[in-house]
Amino acid sequence: MSEEIEWWEYETADELAEAIVGDIGFVIESALDARGQALLALPGGKSPVKALELLAKQKFDWKRITIIPTDDRLVALDDPLSNVAMLAKIFLPKGARVMPIASGAAADHKAAGKAADARLQDLHWPPDLVWLGVGTDGHTASILPGPDLADALEAPKARRAVGVLPDPMPKEAPAARVTLTKAAILSARVITLSLSGKEKRKVVERAIKDGALSQYPIGRVLADAEQAIDIHWSEE
Repeated sequence: MSEEIEWWEYETADELAEAIVGDIGFVIESALDARGQALLALPGGKSPVKALELLAKQKFDWKRITIIPTDDRLVALDDPLSNVAMLAKIFLPKGARVMPIASGAAADHKAAGKAADARLQDLHWPPDLVWLGVGTDGHTASILPGPDLADALEAPKARRAVGVLPDPMPKEAPAARVTLTKAAILSARVITLSLSGKEKRKVVERAIKDGALSQYPIGRVLADAEQAIDIHWSEE
């Protein structure tokens, strides 16, 4: 477990968005200065949209920035549930390279995971930033309860993505997924986590306390983190 997990608390989602964008901006600037390019793994869903739109307004040389989703649903690229479609809508107009890790709807999630892994092998690795969210069930990215949980948590370091069939299937997004593995997440130069509400905070605090034995995927991921972790939390 990282010895440095620091909580940053905000009253509103707007305050959280501004703070996390400041942190990400620093990561981008450092990466561009050091290596001339930046690789960001960003979350999907509705929660981060405010911060992502604010990030897109920042003045960077976006053409040198590659963005991938931390995970995606195996749906058509024009489906509202597609994480990469949301990221592309925000960042492609800025000139960033937005790369899908899923190739649309797929009947075989295991094969989709292998294809995602092959695609990620072509990228300049590791990511400069992995930004994680968390669900009330303690999942992060698409490291979800189900038959593929061990694949995502225990994949070898060389494996960057796997396919996941959630069980139970989330009602709001009933689809198989591809996700970065725990090893891929932990390879990042910077890991940050954002969440809102008291329920999720209780889950994350319990997950951190239980560490590698946690029933929650987020606890299993953070248990092996060697880098300092910033957790941004807002009440609303």
